[in-house]
Amino acid sequence: MTIRNTRTITPELVEEHGLTTEEYDQIVVLTGREPSYTELGIWSAMWNEHCSYKSSKKWLKTLPTEGPQVVLGPGENAGVVDIGDGDVVVFKMESHNHPSYIEPYQGAATGMGGILRDVFTMGARPIAAMNALRFGSPDHPKTRHLVSGVVSGIGGYGNSFGVPTVGGEVNFHARYNDNILVNAFAAGIAKADAIFLSEAKGVGLPVVYLGAKTGRDGVGGATMASAEFDENIEEKRPTVQVGDPFTEKCLLEACLELMKTGAVIAIQDMGAAGLTCSAVEMGAKGGLGVELNLDLVPCREDNMTAYEMMLSESQERMLMVLDPDKEKAAEAIFIKWGLDFAIVGKTTDDLRFRVLHQGDEVANLPIKELGDEAPEYDRPYIVPGKHSDLTADMVEDVKDYNKALKTLLNSPDICSRRWVWEQYDTLIQGNTLQIPGGDAGIVRIENEDGETTGKALAFACDVTPRYCEADAFEGGKQAVAEVYRNLTAVGAQPLASTDNLNFGNPEKPEIMGSFVKAIEGIGEAVLALDMPIVSGNVSLYNETKGQAILPTPTIGGVGLIPDSSKCATIGGANSGDVLFLIGIEAEHLGQSLYLRECLDLEEGPPPPVDLLTEKARGDFVRAAIRSGYVSACHDISDGGLAVALAEIAIASDKGANIDITSDFPHAALFGEDQARYILAVNADYADMFAANSEGSGVSFTRLGQVAGDRLIIGDYISLSVQEMKQLHESWFPEFMAEAT
Repeated sequence: MTIRNTRTITPELVEEHGLTTEEYDQIVVLTGREPSYTELGIWSAMWNEHCSYKSSKKWLKTLPTEGPQVVLGPGENAGVVDIGDGDVVVFKMESHNHPSYIEPYQGAATGMGGILRDVFTMGARPIAAMNALRFGSPDHPKTRHLVSGVVSGIGGYGNSFGVPTVGGEVNFHARYNDNILVNAFAAGIAKADAIFLSEAKGVGLPVVYLGAKTGRDGVGGATMASAEFDENIEEKRPTVQVGDPFTEKCLLEACLELMKTGAVIAIQDMGAAGLTCSAVEMGAKGGLGVELNLDLVPCREDNMTAYEMMLSESQERMLMVLDPDKEKAAEAIFIKWGLDFAIVGKTTDDLRFRVLHQGDEVANLPIKELGDEAPEYDRPYIVPGKHSDLTADMVEDVKDYNKALKTLLNSPDICSRRWVWEQYDTLIQGNTLQIPGGDAGIVRIENEDGETTGKALAFACDVTPRYCEADAFEGGKQAVAEVYRNLTAVGAQPLASTDNLNFGNPEKPEIMGSFVKAIEGIGEAVLALDMPIVSGNVSLYNETKGQAILPTPTIGGVGLIPDSSKCATIGGANSGDVLFLIGIEAEHLGQSLYLRECLDLEEGPPPPVDLLTEKARGDFVRAAIRSGYVSACHDISDGGLAVALAEIAIASDKGANIDITSDFPHAALFGEDQARYILAVNADYADMFAANSEGSGVSFTRLGQVAGDRLIIGDYISLSVQEMKQLHESWFPEFMAEAT
């Protein structure tokens, strides 16, 4: 049959689709002829960076992805990890960076919608969400608008859908001025014997379209997300999808109900590249062909072309291979929930991807080559240079430590994010044990009857981009170690990780070098800390007019708390508790926030990460928390010891008397050395705790005692808790209240 073509394929058109001349030449060979316009769109969708990982596959394969706790690693919509009693946690993190810069509300909202679908497509009910957000400099004219739109979009979608947002991070830096980052995380609970995959099975079975109708929103979105921004950025607004959280909630309930009937053979959500990607991936994974008839696809707009229908990224849609004997029962479920249910094709045995429209064949392509044989590039890279050492005696000592601590508490990267998270529903579903503001979010685990199991899951995400810029290898290690500490600080055993690797243009050797070294650091850390990568996302080409973002390999982690009655919080300190430092006195000020906020410098190497030390101290802290004599715990990170003590004081609304002296007080107070925690221990148990620390070979210092209403640190700092709280809480609302 002759393929209907609606447009002449020119070099300019090929370039518009994000394909190189060499890639197009290969496409012609694989197609066996010049592709039609619709086929060009299909190839472009499947071979773009966002869908094919063509610049990163080589390095992603080096990441540790296995472990006794891992049920399913990368390759499906989300990773699956065993949490005992026949239950699994299903989770993933994914980016929606470019769309959120172009249209912040809808970009962030549909990012939330997409990650939730990734989870419930697997058969899991979402129980928690997080987000990692990076914005430009606070004084940039667009920053306030972008913050407002993104936070509103996340809250508007997540709150309406009904999933608690339990954690996340928000940071500012000028390198994100023209390319913000919106990374969304979701996790759900499922039974281990009821996980659903996207691999199609069986010939001649119906391919069913589920959910909302198809429109023109998001056409070409995946291709847009695989390219740098330029001066024509506003023209890309139509490539941003529009979300409807209420439809997604209905889709969730309909899918979970349908899955219980045994009707689902394979299922895939329509995310990037829409109908194209979902159909091709299901067929290619199953070694089957797929035939689609677009005349049967429910549309909400008239006269949609085959190209538009195949590349639309309209939200709240699924594609499924169905047991034909259960068609009527399946259809009844979707009708009940007010959603479209349409048989739009069938599986075949010819390994072809055929698309019919208005009586014509508009695409006939080799499905395995579409799905599995996108180019895999070994891009040249340059290993980034490293900063010269920067010892404490080389860094100016501001002397006024009260002023320094106040500056840090009121700075954009350390101030309270309450303005953000209070716009999210953090308590919906009724299982949230710890709201944002601490080290990790905690959610109780329920059984199928809605009864609590006594166990809980902890969630955290983190990365320090300034560390990654200075040394991508150490920065990659530190991102994992920080998440490990965040989970440990609430008493959770870290189980596994997901990553969201945000970088600039991989065709630039220095950008590719940062990516490679960050992957190496992440791989080394997840292996040492037993946190295998089970899912993730790569977002490249985060550049505008040649200016790349800071390398930002965000890590999301999940940990298990066996007894939810034995977990620690940042604000649990009681008057009279003894405060202990686990770790050594700090000496590292390179790339610290003290350096940046107090001295206006970004210099030196990041603090090194000793993974064996991280593991030993983490194991000790978890054991101490589970013993029941730790009332509060907080890991030390940005801002060092002084900021961590201030955050504990603010959260518990109690002061402390800390006894320290140092030859380099600015380093001891604000150094960001790794593998360190502050624990508040009941005074009756303090000597036992110290003996256990010494017996375990864990470095510790008895800092002082929780008392009064001031934080007093030696002769260096004396501030009231109320003054610190006012400084900590005021930056964000004051910033957002300023006139644009």
